[in-house]
Formats: sequence, C-alpha cells, structure tokens
Amino acid sequence: MTDMDFVTISSGDLTARIALFGAELWSLTDHAGLEYMTDADPAFWTGHAPILFPIVGALNGNRYRLGDREYELPKHGFARHSLFELVEIAGDHVRLRLRDSDETRKVYPFAFTLDLDFRLEGMSLHTQATVTNAGGEVMPFSFGYHPAFAWPLPGGAAKADHTIAFEQPEPQPIRRIDMPTGLVLPEPVATPVEGHLLTPEPAQFETDALIWDRLASRALTFGAPGGGQLAVAFPDTPMLGIWQKPGANYLCIEPWQGIADPLGYTGEFRAKPGVLSLDPGANRSFRMDVTVLTAD
Repeated sequence: MTDMDFVTISSGDLTARIALFGAELWSLTDHAGLEYMTDADPAFWTGHAPILFPIVGALNGNRYRLGDREYELPKHGFARHSLFELVEIAGDHVRLRLRDSDETRKVYPFAFTLDLDFRLEGMSLHTQATVTNAGGEVMPFSFGYHPAFAWPLPGGAAKADHTIAFEQPEPQPIRRIDMPTGLVLPEPVATPVEGHLLTPEPAQFETDALIWDRLASRALTFGAPGGGQLAVAFPDTPMLGIWQKPGANYLCIEPWQGIADPLGYTGEFRAKPGVLSLDPGANRSFRMDVTVLTAD
C-alpha cells in the first residue's frame, strides 16, 4: 500500500497510522518514536489489527445457515478485507465507514453500516466501532477487535518478564481451538491465569488462541516492571482471545463479542453463541481504549 492508503492522527504524545483497507491500525508510536504495535514479520503473520465482522472466528465448513438458506464466509468475516470510506478526519480523530454492497449481500444478506472511530487523547487511543442495522429486518452479527501489540513492548524489559494483569480474578476454565477445523472444542480446560495474572509463553499458543468465553474482567494491563506497559479497556465485549504465532514479536489481545463455531455446530446462525441481534434502525457500539502507561 502507498501513503495515500493510510490516514495519520496525532495527539502530540501519540501518533496512530491507520489503513483505509480494513480500517486496520498499523502503527501506534509515542513522542520518541517508540512503536507499540507488531513488527508484522512475514515469517510469522503480517496482520496488524484486523476488524472482525460480521463473525468472529471460523464457521463450520466456512458456512452458516439463516432459515433455509446457507451462506459462506471466511474466518473473521469480510470487514478486514474491505476498503473503508474516509468520512471525517481532524488532527486527533478519524472516522472510517463500511457499508453493505452487492458483494457483501451475497454472503451476508443485510443492510448495515460499520463505523470505526479512532481518537487520540494524550497517551490514549480510543477506538469505537458502531454497527447500525440499515435494513428492515432483525440483523444478527458478531464483532471483534484483533490488535497485535509489540512483545516485548518498548522500554527494555525482557519478553519473558511480560505479564497480563486482569482487573478481576479469572479462575474459570478457558476454551481452545480444534486445529484442523478452527472450531471451539467442546471441553473447557484449566485456565493458565493465577489469580489476576497471566504469564504468556510461546508454547501456550502452539494449539492456537487462549479463549475466555466467560470473562469477568473488562480491562487488563500488559507489560513488564521497568518496561513499557499498556492498559487495555474493553467495556462492551464479554469475551477475549489472546494469541500469537509461537516465537513472533507480538501478542494479540482481542476483545470479542462472538466466538468461532463450536466443533460440529449445525445450528442456525442466530442461535450461535455470542451472536447479537439488532432491530431495524438500531445500533450497537464496542469501545476499546489503549493507554500507554510507560513511554520511556
């Protein structure tokens, strides 16, 4: 992509660079030029922060059923592979929009708008996604964020010293993925969180993401003592995925409203775990705030 394919906003303390394709946050740097996002090493994964809509995760056979009709969608839906419209831009704020089209209605038969608002305020990046039902029937959907933060974060702390501190204790079991299908295994497994604290290790991700479908927390802190730290708040999403390609220099912290199909799922899309329904003309917003706590 060229510079014309990106927009840049700044608060003076932070600068964010966002691609129009996928409304994807590519870069978040502080006043010293330190980068808090993934290096996107192609040896591992070239993504930065995909937007997941109208599904999160994989479907059984990449297909879903609405009534007596079936539709096909790739993992995480089509928003991440769509060109967003630039609606509004100021020095510290930008709004991008995706509308339904002939192509989207072939795979998702609903009229919608998806707005992504990015706003910088001091050392914080506030992101809000708003899904609006622009049609005349009830619209089912899921939504998720998928930001890949630098691991290690800038600041000099070792990768192994980084932790995730949840705002609440998280003793409940987590879910894992069936690797051949990308679907959620039926049996939950013991959580790797000890009290509030998760120490991420590359080996944890050899069988894909750690998934919380019964999350108590709506905020967490990622980082290491004496190094960079990020506070991540996600008040509107009840699920969370944490993922990396083992050995890569990023960690994805992914607030979700929705989840991959359970293994073997053949039910109606509207009945799938994590799917919401919007009445005609209604909207639903999902916020994620990322605050740099240590910039030096």
